[in-house]
Amino acid sequence: MMSGEQLFGVHGAALEVRSRRLGMLASNIANASTPGYKARDIDFDAAMRQASDGSLSDGAIDAATKFRVPVQPSLDGNTVELATEQTAFAENAVAYQTTLSFLNGRIGQITRALKGE
Repeated sequence: MMSGEQLFGVHGAALEVRSRRLGMLASNIANASTPGYKARDIDFDAAMRQASDGSLSDGAIDAATKFRVPVQPSLDGNTVELATEQTAFAENAVAYQTTLSFLNGRIGQITRALKGE
């Protein structure tokens, strides 16, 4: 029996990282006016290096999570810069959809192979 890593490579881990990053960026956007809120982001490359074996742990995500350094800090201590967060969210959403499309295509190939088509 083949493992998920053999079937999908690192794409399963990439989808997980991108999903978690979408949630984190959405949280940043939602807290744009919360005094003292510190914006965080996941370094995708660092998380994928941690998941080089194809599996992903919470520790790998935590190690790749960093606080964002604002260009213009707010007087209330909030480090969310809405334009930056929205841009990062949109870029990550496109990458998430691309990875998901690839995986759907791969699943379709495997399904057709199993059916003998």
